[in-house]
Amino acid sequence: MLSKKTKYALVALEILAKQPDLEPMLISDIAKAGNIPKKFLELILLELKKHHILDSKKGQGGGYFLKKLPDEIRIGTVIRLLSGPVGMAPCVNNPNSELPCEECPTPDACGLREIIGEVLTATTNILDHETLASMMERSERLMLAKRDYMFHI
Repeated sequence: MLSKKTKYALVALEILAKQPDLEPMLISDIAKAGNIPKKFLELILLELKKHHILDSKKGQGGGYFLKKLPDEIRIGTVIRLLSGPVGMAPCVNNPNSELPCEECPTPDACGLREIIGEVLTATTNILDHETLASMMERSERLMLAKRDYMFHI
C-alpha cells in the first residue's frame, strides 16, 4: 500500500508538471491545489529536491519546479525514494538472507515466496515503465471519460 507521503508526492509532482513551462510554484499554492498539509508537503518537496527530481528558486517568482521532464520521472523511482522497497514480503525484498522469514525453515522451497516474487517482478515492471507523464495522461483520459458519462438536467 502506498504511504500518504508517496501519494502526496505524486499529487504534488502532477501539479508542478501542469505548470506552464514548468514555472516555479509556491509550497502554499501546491498544498492548496493538492489538498495537502503544508508542513508535510515541505518535507516531501525537500526530499524530492535532495534526490534531484525537483529544484527550487528563491525570491520573487520563486518556488519549486520539476528538475526533470514529466516523461523522465518514473513512478517506481518516486515510490522507492519515499517508501523504500516495493515488495510485499521481507523474504522477497532480501532474497540473499539465509532465513529471510523467521517462520519459514526452507525459504528456497517456499511456494508463497515464489508467487510473491512474481507479483513483485510484475509490479516493479509496471511502476518502472510508467512515468509522471503517463500518469497524467491516464488522469486526463479518466476525467474525460467521467465527463462524457455525466447527465445534465
